[in-house]
Amino acid sequence: MLQAALASAIIVPLVSLSNSIGLHTPSVPNTVTIASRTISLEVRHPVPVANEVYKDNILLSLAYQRGSQKFGQPIDWAQVRAPFTYTHQLEAGKVYAFHDSLLPKYSDKVAMTTTAHFSADENFKSDGYLMGNGVCHLASLINWVARDAGLDVVAPTNHNFAAIPEISPEYGTAIYAQKDSGSTYGNQNLYITNNHGKTVEFVYVYDGQDLTIKIVEQS
Repeated sequence: MLQAALASAIIVPLVSLSNSIGLHTPSVPNTVTIASRTISLEVRHPVPVANEVYKDNILLSLAYQRGSQKFGQPIDWAQVRAPFTYTHQLEAGKVYAFHDSLLPKYSDKVAMTTTAHFSADENFKSDGYLMGNGVCHLASLINWVARDAGLDVVAPTNHNFAAIPEISPEYGTAIYAQKDSGSTYGNQNLYITNNHGKTVEFVYVYDGQDLTIKIVEQS
């Protein structure tokens, strides 16, 4: 991650959600998993107190993305930290961006983002130096699995200034944005375009320790 507060976002109604715990039942019938990657949220930082900051920020990002946490609402950390399975669809030709400070070429194609601003007023945490530590780890995991699935991935700014545990540097994704910043931080974002010609589905599974992201499509 680069510095200070991080990104805002948009979610559009083409998103399909599931917060149930247990086996994933795809909303697209006859699907096959085309990519799957897993990281442990217990090894985001070697210092345990800092690791909890990274872990909570990753889980809070996903709580905003799946709609269980919204700006201005009281936060229930027990709910944020609870295991979940969550899915969203990305239609052919549409783009997932990590936040809403967009490069102009994507402005009319983005179907959804995380919906959070990654700032203190949305209950994101700091390790004492940066705000929102850990969101770059989440973006890098999404980058990794999307590339494995053969989707079109653009991550303009690499996270080569700091290693991300369990993720190769080639997938490192640096994230930075501010609310109402237009395209100012568009180069510090992640863009995934569905170039498969049919809907794909992202499946997020958190079991209390590991976070897995799968991408499935109709067979």
